[in-house]
Amino acid sequence: MNYFLKANKSLLTYTLIILIVIPIFGFNFFISFVGNILLLLFLIPLLLLVLVIMGFNSYKSKVNTCSNCGAISLGLSETCMNCGADLKNINKKNKLDKKPGESTIDVKAEEIK
Repeated sequence: MNYFLKANKSLLTYTLIILIVIPIFGFNFFISFVGNILLLLFLIPLLLLVLVIMGFNSYKSKVNTCSNCGAISLGLSETCMNCGADLKNINKKNKLDKKPGESTIDVKAEEIK
């Protein structure tokens, strides 16, 4: 019996804690305690995901594309590092954000002989 107590000391400890806590506080306390821990385990990754999405959107709003040469900058300078064009006048809407119906494509028809 002494060997059993030494080998399963943690099991015995948790069993005594459960046998003491449940009669004093009841099953409702135990179930709500476990439920709150599980809720935290699911909400913390969701909170981290929201923070990552917000950071990505903040980073995306600072990215500028030069209309003259197509170089990409983070919006830290007012001129393009590649060609020197003014970046203040760049339209903040990226071409990828436009809907297909909002953009037009000019096509020139040529006769092939």
